[in-house]
Amino acid sequence: MEGRAVAKKKRKDPLWAKLLLVLGALLLVASGGGLIGGKLLLDHYSDQITHEGGLGQAAAEGNIIDGPINLLLVGVDERAGNAEMGARADSIIIAHIPASHDAVYLTSIPRDTRVRIPAFPKTKYTGGTGKINAAFQAGSENGGGREGGLELLAETVKELTGGLRFNGAAIVNFDGFKGLVDAMGGVHMCVDERVISIHTGWNTKTGKEGVPYNFVNDLPTTLKPNMRAQTYEVGCYDMAAWEALDYVRQRDKLANNDGDYGRQRHQQQFIKAMLKKATSSGVMLNPIKITEILNRMGDAVSFYNNKIDLTDWIFTLKGIKPDQMVTLKVNNGDFHSETIGGQSYEILDDNAKALLTAIARDEVGPFLAGHPEMINNNADQPAVTPGATTAKSPSGKPSTR
Repeated sequence: MEGRAVAKKKRKDPLWAKLLLVLGALLLVASGGGLIGGKLLLDHYSDQITHEGGLGQAAAEGNIIDGPINLLLVGVDERAGNAEMGARADSIIIAHIPASHDAVYLTSIPRDTRVRIPAFPKTKYTGGTGKINAAFQAGSENGGGREGGLELLAETVKELTGGLRFNGAAIVNFDGFKGLVDAMGGVHMCVDERVISIHTGWNTKTGKEGVPYNFVNDLPTTLKPNMRAQTYEVGCYDMAAWEALDYVRQRDKLANNDGDYGRQRHQQQFIKAMLKKATSSGVMLNPIKITEILNRMGDAVSFYNNKIDLTDWIFTLKGIKPDQMVTLKVNNGDFHSETIGGQSYEILDDNAKALLTAIARDEVGPFLAGHPEMINNNADQPAVTPGATTAKSPSGKPSTR
């Protein structure tokens, strides 16, 4: 729509939503594959999803995944139409599965985290200190492309964590995931704080959708005349794909003023909600719906498999359930900002660094036993449970959630 096109020009799309669906996409294929064709079907979809390379010196050795598994999930702002700005990793998540294969721990690294970025001769980058999201840009320049950007980012995370190596990685596509969630029939979400959308609104006179806010310096300021912003009230609702994806994009007008940390929590909620829907009987017992979901997978996920067949990934992960997913917060979900040399950085506290070390050593369970405050207990539950509300759909008609 025209309103949404304007939003993209004025403000880049946040990509946490893209990221947090990647692991869910893999588990989703795992859940559906055994029901509608097994290995032959997964071999067919493998060519649409998997890619080689992308991990460099941070790749795990060997081509088996029977021990601890680490995935690097990356959302990238590629600045379409503005190539001179390069590409940066907007979202960085480590998905850690212990050797017991009975849990998934999701840990987000704030994109403004101050790190040392190692030299990368492939693109003539000499190394330096900066924000972690700049590592992808430095690796993608001078012909490095997506694979070079992912490789340097993986090597940067490896150094930050004290030696963590990755069994695989993924880059995702926002529009592809919207189709994926549409194919599932939406998700059930619990809103834990009042959220006002800066991307989606409705004209109170015409009922048409549009961008509700004026922007100054890439930040929302005042409402445009006759515009009402889409608002998500505290409570649990069945959300259409457009609602869920719009909700998890927001970071500017959150009731708790928790910005990126709040957005991270909401998107952790989103992946759990998606997995629950994917493994529900309404999806799992519907071969037509599962086939549609699988057909959309290639549009949503670029998976770098580290020379491990997708079928091996799928059958290794297929036993993991949504309630075994543990979402974690670094810095206790609070900002630790520091200005150095005129640049504002996010600084990881000692507990955050210790968590990353525990991931590298496959000791996350014991670490969390002593640091339960790092678990996002409210990632999938509302603060209160009010009655159902209504929201405007993209067609301008009310839709009960």
